[in-house]
Amino acid sequence: MEPLRLEAAQGMQWIKKGYALFMKAPLLWIVLLAICFVTAAGVTAVPVIGEPLVSLLMPVVVIGLMAGCRSLELGDDLELMHLFCGFQRHTSHLITLGGIALVGQYLIFGVMMMVGGAALVGILMNSQAAVPPDVIQQAVAGAGASVMIGVALFGLLLMSMQFAPMLVFFRDVPPYEAMKLSLRAFTHNVGAMFVYGMAFLLLAILASMPMMLGWLILMPMVFTSLYASFCDIFPEPVIPASAVE
Repeated sequence: MEPLRLEAAQGMQWIKKGYALFMKAPLLWIVLLAICFVTAAGVTAVPVIGEPLVSLLMPVVVIGLMAGCRSLELGDDLELMHLFCGFQRHTSHLITLGGIALVGQYLIFGVMMMVGGAALVGILMNSQAAVPPDVIQQAVAGAGASVMIGVALFGLLLMSMQFAPMLVFFRDVPPYEAMKLSLRAFTHNVGAMFVYGMAFLLLAILASMPMMLGWLILMPMVFTSLYASFCDIFPEPVIPASAVE
């Protein structure tokens, strides 16, 4: 399975397709995302195990939203039960992806600490207390090259995870191979990803203006447009008629 190489303009098509999927069930999309965020916030509040547990289950939750996109694409309804699809199939592989991402995150923080970013990493890993802005500025200023190294490494991790859950769930690809394919898909479509990212950045600015209300639309589109990009880059394999016979 190889990711397709698409034109840069296709990045805008992902936005349009994502919006079309959102508009098929706008209210329910908002409800589903609200449930996800409230649940994640509640789990994160649990000391010690909360944040790692959220990271482990993130691919499972994402697949629930992707299953909702698939249902709408096929002309069916979006339902609350779609959130649990990741717990019904390939669950261990999806949790494995979450574990790899979690370990990768800690390894990146370790690298940043070794090159002078200990203070910044301490702030990033401390989610229990608010940190004054001036303390954050001092930590960033003192981190030096560790900031650039961290951004680069987290970028690679994000690219590797972008399509991996969908490849595991929809294409039966093993976790490690799915991450390699996801990274390859990103590098093959840098132009389309750039257009997509810039369009989303502009939409994020616009969504933030009317009291952040635009995010009620834009946040579901993060997932619906992700599904649209996955379907374009990794289209369903065509089964020859001779094979069916």
